[in-house]
Amino acid sequence: MAAVTSFVRTVNYRGGEGYIAWLLHRIAGVGIFIFLAFHILDVFLMSFGPDTFEALLFFYHKFLFKLMIIFGLYLGVLYHALNGLRVTLIDFIPGLNKYAVPMWRVQMVIFALAYIPSAIYMLATMF
Repeated sequence: MAAVTSFVRTVNYRGGEGYIAWLLHRIAGVGIFIFLAFHILDVFLMSFGPDTFEALLFFYHKFLFKLMIIFGLYLGVLYHALNGLRVTLIDFIPGLNKYAVPMWRVQMVIFALAYIPSAIYMLATMF
């Protein structure tokens, strides 16, 4: 039993980068879930006919909704995916646990390099 407990190591999530990564991962996951729930409801409304469905479509063409997609959904999905890959690596390769914070910093650089140009492009195509 002692061998098992010495093998299992956890990242300290009490403040610092580990806690921030954990918190952002949860917030992004909940945000994605909420969007998915609304999307399922939206698709369900198609069963009530095209008039009901098209009554909701006006909302999708609003500028504010498009900003929510770029600065909410896209940001959340990209962060959640990259952080999920980092957590998976740490879970399957126990020696990487001691590099959790440096890996998160690298992840955030990759996130910024991927998110900023693509968000600018999406904003530019809105006009």
